[in-house]
Amino acid sequence: MMTNPTGRITQGQFSFLPELTDDEIALQIDYGLKKGYAWSVEYTDDPHPRNCYWEMYGMPMFDLSDAAGVLAELRECRKTFPQHYIRMMAFDSTRGVESVAMSFIVNRPTNEPGFGLARTEGAGRTMRYRISSYATDKPEGERY
Repeated sequence: MMTNPTGRITQGQFSFLPELTDDEIALQIDYGLKKGYAWSVEYTDDPHPRNCYWEMYGMPMFDLSDAAGVLAELRECRKTFPQHYIRMMAFDSTRGVESVAMSFIVNRPTNEPGFGLARTEGAGRTMRYRISSYATDKPEGERY
């Protein structure tokens, strides 16, 4: 049986590790830049696992070659949305399509309310499950 003893949202790389410092984030950004990846910063207040399209903060940084520029964008996003989930996304466009090569959360709200699991019995012995974020019990803008 797998468990999540931290009770934190676990999406992307490094989810079960302690929070990355800005220096560690810069090392990951440098790694991606050396591979030719383009970085973007995204945020949300609804971290449902199927909510894969978070709001983009600024534009994707296709032309940057230094981690300092990406970190500056991250700091601005943290300043604007201090109680939201923020993630870094690296895109690999070497094959002519943009696909996510790296993704990890770099900011979390102080309180992570988690998810509820509702089970519904259907015809025969069918069971259907629905996951809902406790954060969405409140309207957008009041969640954290």
